[in-house]
Amino acid sequence: MKIVIGEGSCGLAAGAGKVHSRLDVLFSESNPANAEVTITGCNGMCFLEPIVDIYDDGGELHRFVHIKEKDAEVIHDAVCSNDLSKLDSLRISDEDASFLSQQTRIALRNCGNINPMSIDEYIATGGYVALEKILKGMSQDDVIDEIDKSGLKGRGGAGFSTAFKWRAAKAADDAEKYLICNADEGDPGAFMDRAIIEGDPHALVEGMLIGAYAIGASEAIIYVRAEYPLAIKRLENAIKEATEREYLGKNIFGSNFSCSMRIKAGAGAFVCGEETALIESLEGKRGMPRLKPPFPAQSGFWFKPSNINNVETYANVPWIIANGGNAFAAMGTDDSKGTKVFALTGKIKRGGLVEIPMGKTLREVIYDIGGGIRGDKEFKAVQLGGPSGGCVPASLLDTKIDYKTLGQTGAIMGSGGMVVMDKTTCMVGMARFFLDFTAKESCGKCVHCRIGTKRMLEVLDRIVKGEGKDGDIEMLEDLCIAVKDGALCGLGQTAPNPVLTTIRYFREEMEAHIAEKRCPAGECVDLITYSIDKDKCIGCSLCARKCPTEAITGEIKSPFEIDVDKCTKCGNCRTVCKYEAILVK
Repeated sequence: MKIVIGEGSCGLAAGAGKVHSRLDVLFSESNPANAEVTITGCNGMCFLEPIVDIYDDGGELHRFVHIKEKDAEVIHDAVCSNDLSKLDSLRISDEDASFLSQQTRIALRNCGNINPMSIDEYIATGGYVALEKILKGMSQDDVIDEIDKSGLKGRGGAGFSTAFKWRAAKAADDAEKYLICNADEGDPGAFMDRAIIEGDPHALVEGMLIGAYAIGASEAIIYVRAEYPLAIKRLENAIKEATEREYLGKNIFGSNFSCSMRIKAGAGAFVCGEETALIESLEGKRGMPRLKPPFPAQSGFWFKPSNINNVETYANVPWIIANGGNAFAAMGTDDSKGTKVFALTGKIKRGGLVEIPMGKTLREVIYDIGGGIRGDKEFKAVQLGGPSGGCVPASLLDTKIDYKTLGQTGAIMGSGGMVVMDKTTCMVGMARFFLDFTAKESCGKCVHCRIGTKRMLEVLDRIVKGEGKDGDIEMLEDLCIAVKDGALCGLGQTAPNPVLTTIRYFREEMEAHIAEKRCPAGECVDLITYSIDKDKCIGCSLCARKCPTEAITGEIKSPFEIDVDKCTKCGNCRTVCKYEAILVK
């Protein structure tokens, strides 16, 4: 048997490392079944971590979830006795298993299925076949034409044609060129690129090598945020393994193509997700965007022709070359081909990584795959595209997920963040949260972004504190237009999106904050008061035990009360109450 522990960052955070260590000890002491204990990356089911997969002697997969360190003994006993029925209480439910069965996985095809530290396991899935195919029988133009057929667009947010960028870089008249991977991934709630690197780093290495060959680059650079230590570790190992197998280096597969690859750990500035700011950072300068044109394809890293795509884009490339561009283009919509990975987070029952063909609706992702809203509460909105995106309301749940249709809502697909909100989320507060992020992350180079985002944030600060004034909404709209029109790069140009979509779809909620000094969602601390519904309170005392200021008092089995003078409105009582007895007005 083979025992596989999910050790992506999510699994390790949930305790997978302790489970693995305990299993190693147990099987080193007694292993009559000759079982192998190994690891894999995140399979996307973050809501079930830690996850242990057991492949029986017939190769059949048995998946067990929410595994704790103490469960290691039970697993050891079940494997040694060849009786996995002993683990039935830990087995994944059919309902949760449907999370994966409803997806189409290309970029995530190996995540959760192979050991990311083993090049042999990657090769066993068809790894490096696409690289060999191009180097032994395809010209640079042939490769770019195949990518063109696929309709692959950059998955980093802009949705720009990958083939167009590659063709422009190839056409640049310079012998020295660079291929760069943007693995900065700064959107709050987004973790697609991290999961791909942690779970299938060789897919990125191979995709970049194919891109480097296509444009004529001899050096490839991966710009990854330093906050991703596990991803960096596995990527370093992948580069080392590929070099040892001569998939990286001189005369790869006996061809005239040579390419080196290195990693640059970035300091975590959100603006470095913009390609020219990333290039500045790579050169050792402060990450600030350059004026365009010239574009990186003409003048990029060290002012040499350069191509930049993100992790997910490159991860699709080996599959496209191996299976043909038409196979990728057969999925999706006329405007948006193939699949897209999303990080499904927020008030959702089944949060994690989701990869779907373009064209599915938001409802299908949130309810069919994600299982709906946690606690079966009312769905309110979904934030798409992170700080650069916007909030899509419940009335637009049947919106198709593609670049054009999402753009019409005022949101964007972005890199793939999808934050789900229920009725308890204040949309004004959410707009303020994202604007606070972009204002702090502004590089300060252009006045419109540096000053405009600050002025918008000041207005929103007043509104959530109950100090809003007539005309504030109109002022926000004017500021949003000015920032969008005047900002130098994509960060500033898209920073107003969360504010504009909030005004567009939740104007009444914003007006309630201003005119009535009331937060309809009951979330803005300065506008709410906590109390207890005596008809619903059963006197369990859980709220009192969780109150950090001892503001809640009462006797067991009798209704409790909240001292409003002591209450800090932290929300702990509301979170733990199982009977919806906490009132927020």
